[in-house]
Amino acid sequence: MRPILLMLSTVLLFSFTTLSTNTKPVAGPWRFIADKQVGFGVDHDVILFGDLKDDFRQLKLRITDGPLKVYDMKVHFDNGSVQDVSLRTHIPQGGESRVIDLDGGLRHLRKIEFWYETKGFLRGKARVAVWGKR
Repeated sequence: MRPILLMLSTVLLFSFTTLSTNTKPVAGPWRFIADKQVGFGVDHDVILFGDLKDDFRQLKLRITDGPLKVYDMKVHFDNGSVQDVSLRTHIPQGGESRVIDLDGGLRHLRKIEFWYETKGFLRGKARVAVWGKR
């Protein structure tokens, strides 16, 4: 009876250590980075991050105060590189964009440029909030 218990405990211990070493690190929660109120019509705006002290792997946009058609977005990094993100999507009030994976993994943001349209909506304004995840 004792050899069976020893064998079972060895198998369980081996299984636990194998599972714990093969799992990917859990990414943190979504974190608000910055936002901008955008006006009526077809336009282009920039969100500057200033002294942002964190790096991110993923971004998404959350839209409030009105719907928004987002056409294109350029993410500028602190090393001077730029990632062009073609969104071409209508995001309803209270909605979110798809998750945008940043090239190169963990990156430090400098600014985001985006092209959008609010034309045809009654209020003509929307709030664009940028959220990031490590």
